[in-house]
Amino acid sequence: RYATHHAPPPICAWAEQQEQQQTCAGTPMHTPQCADNARAQGKLNVLVVGGGGREHSLVWRLSQADSTSHVFVAPGNPGTEVEQNVTNVAELSVNRHSEVVTFCREKDIGLVVIGPEAPLVAGLADDLRAAGVPTWGPSAKAAQLEGSKVFMKDICKKYNIPTAGYEKFTDPARAKGYIKDLGAPIVVKASGLAAGKGVVVAQSVDEALQAVDDMMVRKIFGAAGDEIVIEEFLDGEEASFFALVNGEECVPLISAQDHKAVFDGDIGPMTGGMGTYSPAPVVTDEIVKQAMDELVYRTAQGMAAEGMPYVGTLFAGLMIKNGKAKLLEHNVRFGDPECQTLMARLDGDLTDALLKAATGQMKHVELNWSPQASLTVVLAAKGYPGEYPKGSVIRGLEDVTGAKVFHAGTARNAKGEVVSAGGRVLNVTALGKDVAEAQAKAYKAVKQIQWEDAYYRTDIGWRAIARQAADRR
Repeated sequence: RYATHHAPPPICAWAEQQEQQQTCAGTPMHTPQCADNARAQGKLNVLVVGGGGREHSLVWRLSQADSTSHVFVAPGNPGTEVEQNVTNVAELSVNRHSEVVTFCREKDIGLVVIGPEAPLVAGLADDLRAAGVPTWGPSAKAAQLEGSKVFMKDICKKYNIPTAGYEKFTDPARAKGYIKDLGAPIVVKASGLAAGKGVVVAQSVDEALQAVDDMMVRKIFGAAGDEIVIEEFLDGEEASFFALVNGEECVPLISAQDHKAVFDGDIGPMTGGMGTYSPAPVVTDEIVKQAMDELVYRTAQGMAAEGMPYVGTLFAGLMIKNGKAKLLEHNVRFGDPECQTLMARLDGDLTDALLKAATGQMKHVELNWSPQASLTVVLAAKGYPGEYPKGSVIRGLEDVTGAKVFHAGTARNAKGEVVSAGGRVLNVTALGKDVAEAQAKAYKAVKQIQWEDAYYRTDIGWRAIARQAADRR
């Protein structure tokens, strides 16, 4: 049903990787002449859909693959535009699927990798596959695993996937009554897409009732809050786990641990993620086996049985307690910022692996991982996840050493300067012999960046470092 790949060779230094970027005798990689040469060498043009930090890291890694001729990214960002062997296509509207199909034909695209969840839920993968374009990412029906928390929980219930007990509501009065009966702590989730912010872990009944009003009455997440899920509170340690899935065939990737809360000490409002590291020590070999058997494979099997086979990266949010994992949620793509951390540890041809996975050759997928640890610190705009300023100039990016900076929410102003343009703006990723060393390198790099509106947590990786220190005693 699935296979694990072990014994990775050491990851190349980033400077060495940049020297290994593919070129075409000084010819731009997207010219017809170079495309013909590339096809003769078995190389592909790749299109990445998205413009955030996750997509920057995917573009960065795909562009270095031996199987890649050239990478296009729509829309891309100021970070992807300076990567070698990459072209931003800001004018391509990914919401107009026919235009994306036409672009793929014109540029001889051999693989499309869809980064964010919204285009997947909107059916972009369906239309690309219908046009004969190999695509990595699930169909609109399968993307309901993330697009509807109600759908995901119902799949868990039907196929005996360990998860928190729950009820679903479209009536705020009934939802409040249920909360009052159960008490707190309790979890309230908007069913639809809410950019990772539609979850409230309420420590009191009043907080939970306020969450119901915010989601269902005030509509702070729009239509995503028309239906909500109320779950029992699970305690333990969270972790992120990923697998490549095609139908009922699954290949595990590696673990990471995200930091969702905005403030140090894992307190404050939930965000899309303030930082992450890999590997997550809490994800033992036993947890990997259980997660694959009971969470990933049962989900894949259930989706196939429902007539909507899953093809793409499947994220499983784990809550681990007493050596057992329960499923918190599924995402239908690489996590963000977990992807940045995974791409730093990946040692292999990502283009080849995703093409084989997308075209039903899962048995031939091979990905190796560096034994080093990686850690990502998210630089957000002050005020995030609430209101935050945009447009402030960011300097010093070209001077960063010892880490890779991925752009998540940046733009260029009229002067051509890089400016903030989102809530989560930069992702600083470093490698080290362990999490502590990776953390030290990442924060040293963070301090080389000059941006007056920056906010970041100062404790990313604290659980792994505390566990490491305890093991030494």
